Amino acid sequence: MAENLWGQFQGAVSLTFDDGTQNQLDRAIPPLDERGLKGTFYIPPRGERWEERLAPWKEVAAAGHEIGNHTLSHICSNNLWGKTGGLEDRSLEEIEADILTAQERLEKIAPHQEEWTFCYPCYCTFVGRGETLQSYVPVVARHFLAGRAAGEYGFANVPAVVDLACFWGQGVELMSGFEMIGIVEELTSRGQWVVLVFHEIDGRRLTVASYDYLMLLDFLQRRREAIWTAPVVEVARRIEELQRESGEKEG
Repeated sequence: MAENLWGQFQGAVSLTFDDGTQNQLDRAIPPLDERGLKGTFYIPPRGERWEERLAPWKEVAAAGHEIGNHTLSHICSNNLWGKTGGLEDRSLEEIEADILTAQERLEKIAPHQEEWTFCYPCYCTFVGRGETLQSYVPVVARHFLAGRAAGEYGFANVPAVVDLACFWGQGVELMSGFEMIGIVEELTSRGQWVVLVFHEIDGRRLTVASYDYLMLLDFLQRRREAIWTAPVVEVARRIEELQRESGEKEG
């Protein structure tokens, strides 16, 4: 099944970046462009000056990188920030409205994108608490081709069975280039889809050193005949086709 999905490739990897920061514009995107690699950038278009802040991303989208939805308000768990007003205090209707407002804004910078993917802020996929807690994965499934959550270390996405509305990503902050390369090589050799999660390069938080980042990119460039490096939307589209065809055969 993996051979039918990936063709000449042993597996796939997607490089994803959260929050749409200036750091990414300065330090993540130029090395990608230099090597002919494309990433997925999940951006929350919040704030009064959101149009001004999003302006540089029009060029990024035009260059072939994917722009993805990261909600409008980047709503996370109360437990993360230590205050109320987060996901525990929201409803499905509120989170859906927030997501759709973000989508209206993001489509202004990437109007050519026909399909969109989503990223759960802080990897949280719920609203409410205790007995009233509800998953908002069904909301994401209704509006997007795929949604990125978190997975176990050392595991990736198995194409035949992964739920695209809640596929796994692997945070790579403080990882060495050798570790990232090892994860990609081992798991793609099993025919899996590896999704790496970046925030900043040589930054102040959730960061990866530029030396290690460039080591990974150089590896992916060298291995481009064996490992498919592509934005989330492209890989998810292929997996969706595989799962649909498999379901039709079983039916």
